[in-house]
Amino acid sequence: MTDTATTLEAGFMPASDGRSEPAWAGVASLALGVFGLVTAEFLPVSILTPMAADLGISTGTAGQAVTATAVVGAIAGLTTAIVTRAIDRRLVLWGFTLALIVSSLLAAFATNLAMLLAARIILGIGLGGFWSMMAAIALRLVPMALVPRAMSIVFTGVSVATVCAAPVGAYIGDLWGWRAAFLMATAVGAVTLVVQMASIPRLPPQSVPSLKLLFDLFRRPSTRIGIITVLLFVSGHFAGFTYVRPFLETVPAFGIEAISLILFAYGVGGFFGNLAGGLVIERSIVAAVSLGTLMIAAMALALAVFGSIDIVSAGAVTLWGFAFGALPVAVQTWMVRAAPDHAESTGGLIVATFQVAIASGAILGGLFVDGFGPLGAITYCAVATLAGALYVIASRRNIGL
Repeated sequence: MTDTATTLEAGFMPASDGRSEPAWAGVASLALGVFGLVTAEFLPVSILTPMAADLGISTGTAGQAVTATAVVGAIAGLTTAIVTRAIDRRLVLWGFTLALIVSSLLAAFATNLAMLLAARIILGIGLGGFWSMMAAIALRLVPMALVPRAMSIVFTGVSVATVCAAPVGAYIGDLWGWRAAFLMATAVGAVTLVVQMASIPRLPPQSVPSLKLLFDLFRRPSTRIGIITVLLFVSGHFAGFTYVRPFLETVPAFGIEAISLILFAYGVGGFFGNLAGGLVIERSIVAAVSLGTLMIAAMALALAVFGSIDIVSAGAVTLWGFAFGALPVAVQTWMVRAAPDHAESTGGLIVATFQVAIASGAILGGLFVDGFGPLGAITYCAVATLAGALYVIASRRNIGL
């Protein structure tokens, strides 16, 4: 997402707080927050097998730790701006980071599924709320001329988490146990909170969001098409990616060292996908979304058909990361251009859409993996992402971007 800021339209930028000097430390603290939350959200992906075994539950059931976070994140993304509209945004931000700390600690000491799900619900509140307000806060920390640079710094946190979270989580989980991975997320959250408390200035609320505005935004054709597209390809992606470790363990039968390297390659691919996505978006948002989703469908199909071949599995997962890395940049830009006059509400809407799609993907993936094995989830990924790509292509004349 590092190139997202350069593609935003001027209409997206809210009223300035009149700053003459940028609060770069505050911007960096937002990047830290994004890094910590994204890392914590997807830690279960890299430690799913040992976590399920330790808690005495099935792999598919353990995968619902991702679902719980996504469902609550969707609700929080839609409602945070409304519920907290009278509260200083600095205090709200600190609350979200505190939720990261508490949820990671609770997950680290979970002894059963109920404790784990409670931890993930708390994380969902912090995740959805933080994402829905992050861009609006960043835009108030620097002079208007420096907004693109600030947004690039913030979204770097996503890229770093994408590269590091899965492989580091898998490595730490194998070295010291899966609970240590959540303790790592706790430490990141604690550092982030200290930096935010020292660097984020007072930020009184500026707008008055409402539920009616969310419905009005959904009535716009370009917004509606974007939401349906996100539901399709994100659902497919996370149905497959949530269970990629069990697939790599059972089909090509990789060991933990190889899996960690492959997940690292996935993250590196995602980082470069972010950069490539920014270049394609400058020419066509529709092309960026359709090409990215088609590529994920092709890689999932390659895994389903030729996944037992080591080099095919490793290469397909890496290219999968590259393809998905370009999509958040494209979708963020799509939604902003579709509704440049309502930044905070649009942010909540896209967060909710992503989280609903993640939840549905994890649920369906869990059902398929428990019923048909890891290949079931990968096959669903191929079908759903292909449907998303075809829908975008068929609707391109009504998008108007």
